[in-house]
Amino acid sequence: MQKIEPGLVSTVDTKLPVDGGHLVIFTLSDSSGETAEAVARAALVQFPPGQATIYRLPQIRSSQQIVNVVRELTTGRSIIAYTLVLPEYRQALEAEAERYRIPTIDLLGPLISQVEEITGAKPLSQPGRLHLLDETYFRRIAAVDFAIRFDDGKNPDGITQADVVLIGVSRTSKTPNCMYLAHHYGLKAANVPIVMGVDPPLQLFQVSSRKIIGLSIDPYLLQDIRTTRAQVLGMPSGTDYVDPENIQHEVRHAKRFFRELKCHIIDVSAKAIEETSSEIFLYLRQQTETGSISHQ
Repeated sequence: MQKIEPGLVSTVDTKLPVDGGHLVIFTLSDSSGETAEAVARAALVQFPPGQATIYRLPQIRSSQQIVNVVRELTTGRSIIAYTLVLPEYRQALEAEAERYRIPTIDLLGPLISQVEEITGAKPLSQPGRLHLLDETYFRRIAAVDFAIRFDDGKNPDGITQADVVLIGVSRTSKTPNCMYLAHHYGLKAANVPIVMGVDPPLQLFQVSSRKIIGLSIDPYLLQDIRTTRAQVLGMPSGTDYVDPENIQHEVRHAKRFFRELKCHIIDVSAKAIEETSSEIFLYLRQQTETGSISHQ
């Protein structure tokens, strides 16, 4: 049996992990299972680490498969959270889970029913529609390609083509945020490092400041991040990259530049990539709604 650490997610490929004392949240789906996993993770972060394990069971293809899975969960403490769009799958799961007294949580069914009741439209009941190869999908793929091509200021021409430009000193999560914005929001995001003694590209002054986001960070946290990064890369100690005084200068220099550009600033010190990207997306949407984003 594959060992699964608390808080991590694995797909089933051997015997299901059922521990008599440890809570296991099984997320069932007739598609990829990403939605159910995300909801389960959001719930578990409200508890101390190690309380439960999430185990994803995607690509459910028959009612009999559901019955077989549930029968393997009859010992130990478990919860089944599911996103099954086919009514017969939901019915099979609820019936089998009730038989073995396993708690279940339907993450999609109630909302689908409410939408159907209010709109009068019948649900399509087609698994996998969230990942259709439609225009939105191809826009996201194009945005990911854009983020790769115009990463770290290596091609300044991307600045004028971008939906958003992230700027900041090294290790302020510019690249991860660009990739997240591309993959989840379909935004073409470029990023430019702010380096003391190096002039920023002229293209940065040719776009609206409202399309530019300055990523700021606490210098002490930045030092910790860079120190760890330097150790991983085998960099010698005592370099300017990890020097506390130099980092202070870098952060102050970046803030002065942000003010010069009059761009929106986000402090990423205590934020996950998802939080920062969400804040960026909401800011850009507000600018669009007010008609503020335009070329200078």
